[in-house]
Amino acid sequence: MSKMVKIGDVELGEFPLLLAPMEDVSDPPFRAVCKENGADLMYTEFISSEGLIRHAEKSVQKLDIYDYERPIGIQIFGDKIDSMRKAAAIAEAAGPEIIDINYGCPVKKVACKGAGAGILLDLPKMQKMTAEIVRQVKLPVTVKTRLGWDDNTIQIVEVAKRLQDVGIKALTIHGRTRKQMYKGEADWTKIAEVKNHQDIHIPIFGNGDIDSPEKALEYRNRYGVDGIMIGRAAIGYPWIFNEIKHYFETGRKLALPSLEDRLNIARQHLDFSVRWKGERQGIFEMRRHYTNYFRGLHGFKPFRTRLVESNTQADILAILEEVDKKYSEPVMA
Repeated sequence: MSKMVKIGDVELGEFPLLLAPMEDVSDPPFRAVCKENGADLMYTEFISSEGLIRHAEKSVQKLDIYDYERPIGIQIFGDKIDSMRKAAAIAEAAGPEIIDINYGCPVKKVACKGAGAGILLDLPKMQKMTAEIVRQVKLPVTVKTRLGWDDNTIQIVEVAKRLQDVGIKALTIHGRTRKQMYKGEADWTKIAEVKNHQDIHIPIFGNGDIDSPEKALEYRNRYGVDGIMIGRAAIGYPWIFNEIKHYFETGRKLALPSLEDRLNIARQHLDFSVRWKGERQGIFEMRRHYTNYFRGLHGFKPFRTRLVESNTQADILAILEEVDKKYSEPVMA
């Protein structure tokens, strides 16, 4: 019998599915639809420690969390130990279950300043920063990282041991180096090395390339991780979490989301987005999702163009009604 996966005292079930923290994607409206569709643990978008300690509006707004999301982790990033320690205290005050540290972001403006994946070039600093954050907060601290900066700097087992030694309660590993960005295949054999190492006893979650229930099951069985974090495959497709769970339990695939399912989730997402950010900003932030929600609908492009050019919620809802009418009508022979 599988054992319960726990991060500190936070119980996550036997094989949790995590929603990755994705910049400009993992906001409360998106997290709402993922939670409803089976995500077990979610993280906020990564939040700048410098932004938090300076009370920058954009950073502070990312601290917004809601009770339906629990358990949830707030993820912070930065290159200055003192700023990260203070930011962790601010994040803890927002009331999450977990504080997560980003040691994986590959984006140049982050990594090349020594934050995100940049800290993989300085393991003593990574260890010291993590220790300071663990000391600062009472909540469990977790880390998300990559295999290394490039193929020549992969020390992920050493990284895991050092982070575990200073008190983190779980580690998520994206199976690529910083140099790879999001290209090539994620190397899960390196993730398995960490998970199966005799000195590692904290939960190890794998991340990278999981985009189907079959792949999730194969990777769970082959690599022995404690859970899987899903990122890009959930964008516009929050159903993936429940699809994976159903496949694990039954060996069968759920029916694909119907047009009605897609329309409902788009409306729900839009409604929350507008309530959270106001109509103008909420509509703007929703635009990136339409292509994914309606992928595969033949001839959808004109509708998508109108959706991204519309400036009121009423107009968008009217266009979605048109989509419903057009694609629900039986095709005449």
